[in-house]
Amino acid sequence: MTALLDEHPHLGVEPVLRELHIASSTYYRWRRQEQEPCERRRRDAELTEQIQRIHADSGGIYGSPRVHAVLRREGVHVGRKRVERLMREADLAGVSPRRKGFTRRDPKATLAPDLVNRDFTAPGPNRLWVTDLTMIPTGEGPLWLSAIRDAFSRRVVAWETSACADADLVLSSLEYALASREVEPGKLVHHADHGCQYTSIKLTTRLLRAGIEASMGSVGDSYDNALAENLWMLVKTECVRGRVFATRAEANLALFEYIDGFYNSRRIQQRLGYLSPIEFEEKHYTDQATAEQANLEPRHPALTS
Repeated sequence: MTALLDEHPHLGVEPVLRELHIASSTYYRWRRQEQEPCERRRRDAELTEQIQRIHADSGGIYGSPRVHAVLRREGVHVGRKRVERLMREADLAGVSPRRKGFTRRDPKATLAPDLVNRDFTAPGPNRLWVTDLTMIPTGEGPLWLSAIRDAFSRRVVAWETSACADADLVLSSLEYALASREVEPGKLVHHADHGCQYTSIKLTTRLLRAGIEASMGSVGDSYDNALAENLWMLVKTECVRGRVFATRAEANLALFEYIDGFYNSRRIQQRLGYLSPIEFEEKHYTDQATAEQANLEPRHPALTS
């Protein structure tokens, strides 16, 4: 209606309203709403800007649950359904993971027992590490990625890449993890599948020297090493996402930006109370220190009369 009168002002407002049986008060209310949007519309516009910023900061990865969680962290009180609606109207959506495995079993290898039995939980950091290999295609050929993930915080504690998917690659990622974490001998389980890289003499000997118990699920079974497989789904969906890397160096840079620059430090997870892996570990150590301090404080005996 307002657009019609704007296009044909010569018709006059009152004659048109009479012909259409529309009260003049209704028309002028429409006009006011166009010129001065209602509070809810203004709020929707502000929220949409914030949602677009959060979505862009995540690299287009976050769907409505994580966007809603970030808004709450920033002190913005808004309903989940409203966030879903505004994202839909703004044509914003998260991404969904896909899976593909690459390890192969050596039929002659001695296998470690399954100490995890699909229970990927841990009472604290450096109690259960899961590890696996995947391949990133590049213009120079495949880039193999080995990573170790802590089951407690889901943090990627180490990752390495190579043009070859061999025992040296997985050993290199283990050495990096041992150098960057405080591991108590006899307290840590290292879980992998039956891939020949993980049954190699090099790796099993290093685990034994470090006092780490080796554990293995079955090869090609995503449930027996689900936490490691889940990382590959995230990497392939949120980092690679159909990108074509001309060189291995280009792929390495993308992995660094994703794993160290986003996943560990900034990517919030529902299972961690919408904290990032690093934030979750920091909270654990802070709570632990607070509890220890409380236990050390002297207790004064009650006064008796």
